Amino acid sequence: MHDFRLHRRALLRAGAALGTMPWLAAAQAQTFPSRPIRLEVGSNPGGPADMLARTFGEAATAAMGQPVLVENKGGASGTLAAAAAAKATPDGHTLLVSGPSTVITAPYLFSKLDYDPEKDLVPLALLGAGAFVVAVNPSLPVNNIADLIALAKAQPGKLSYGSGGPGGNNHVCTETFMERTGIQALHVPYRGEAPAAQDLLAGQVQFMFTAPNVIIPHHKAGKLRIIAVTSRERVSALPDIPTVHETVKDFEVLGWIALFAPAATPVAVQDRLAQVWAQARAQ
Repeated sequence: MHDFRLHRRALLRAGAALGTMPWLAAAQAQTFPSRPIRLEVGSNPGGPADMLARTFGEAATAAMGQPVLVENKGGASGTLAAAAAAKATPDGHTLLVSGPSTVITAPYLFSKLDYDPEKDLVPLALLGAGAFVVAVNPSLPVNNIADLIALAKAQPGKLSYGSGGPGGNNHVCTETFMERTGIQALHVPYRGEAPAAQDLLAGQVQFMFTAPNVIIPHHKAGKLRIIAVTSRERVSALPDIPTVHETVKDFEVLGWIALFAPAATPVAVQDRLAQVWAQARAQ
């Protein structure tokens, strides 16, 4: 019996090694996906991560012939969604769409996580990256970054700003801006940037650093006012809007959203998913 157990362990090790062979990797890629794919998103519908997840989902559905479903799990800075993806069967059918909050800042925000960002998740593709916009409620008497800084310094701690949650892209960006300019404002976190933008519209918060797609429709409708962008150069979609850098020298913060899989997902499946996005972007 003892010898049998030793031989069985040896066979299992050999089987694991075979999983890296090219012929088996090709077979894994050919049979994937065998059922619908679920994308875990750590925010409510309407935010940048949600929109990019749905864009990827459309491309993957068309390319692979299986429906791709977006599952929004807002709250806890996206870590609920990240934990769900990290603990899922590592076969490519459950993925995570997230910014840095779940893989970079979460370990500093939470004393205990249900997953290890370094060991349990692997990045597959960068879905989007770019500048934030700085938006204000029209009732706020500011027309540019210099005005915002002056008002915040005149009323320290009186202004409030919204974010998609602690540790998220736009929260980190706003805190960086406040540290650079020496201003103070009250942070009001939400379960995603879309609900934060709704309260900015209602005047419950006074300003917000956020993804352009969340704000531009309201800016064009005159319901919110974009006063700056956070890239070093002006952006083509808003050529008349100055950069923060034009007032606060060398200030530049860009956000990103990426696609992740459980770390043990077969490399061939990881490559297939990355290829889907590369082909979609090329079209």
